[in-house]
Amino acid sequence: MKKNKEDSTYYKNTRIEMVSLVPKSAKKILEIGCGQGNFSSQLLGDKVEIWGIEPNKKSAQIASDIFYKVLIGTLDEKINILPNNYFDAIILNDVLEHLLYPWKDLEQLKLKLKNEGNIIASIPNVRYSKNLVHLLVDKNWKYTTSGILDATHFRFFTKKSILAMFDNCGYSVKKIKGINVTKSFLYFPVALLVNVFLLGTQLDIFFMQFAVVVKKSTND
Repeated sequence: MKKNKEDSTYYKNTRIEMVSLVPKSAKKILEIGCGQGNFSSQLLGDKVEIWGIEPNKKSAQIASDIFYKVLIGTLDEKINILPNNYFDAIILNDVLEHLLYPWKDLEQLKLKLKNEGNIIASIPNVRYSKNLVHLLVDKNWKYTTSGILDATHFRFFTKKSILAMFDNCGYSVKKIKGINVTKSFLYFPVALLVNVFLLGTQLDIFFMQFAVVVKKSTND
């Protein structure tokens, strides 16, 4: 049965593994794909102003009760409405893979970010061990209703391509780390054996996603 994202945690996820990556000094925050506001509501504090962009009208209305302002629509539809040189932090939790041209959006978002501001992003890892097993052993690339091969994903990333994308868009990477390590009784041993044989050169396959913190490059 096809999962109904309206009835799942899709718009309600708190993503606690990403909270600590948002600088505590950030006072003006933009969350793209904010859902019902559960993630950024954890960042609320004294004089913190949170904006959201969310295409799902029902979820956006819920978030609007929490945030300073919520724009209903996609990033591409609303990006020109956002003020320039305004945000201390822009959050993209599992968003870039849904965009047709994420590099173009990242270039435009630079205009919205303060000089010392940060973009904080969570990005699925297509080299995740489960995905590799299905591709190499099952010889299958099957789209699903959620996860790395979600049918709504337009783009797929590895750690290497993530670093290249931000570099090409004029950002410098402050931090990148694997998150949501596999706990599967099948895929964890597979990832472990691969790294034993290849001397630990494939550690990225343990992780479902990468968390990235970037700032505008001083060389841009």
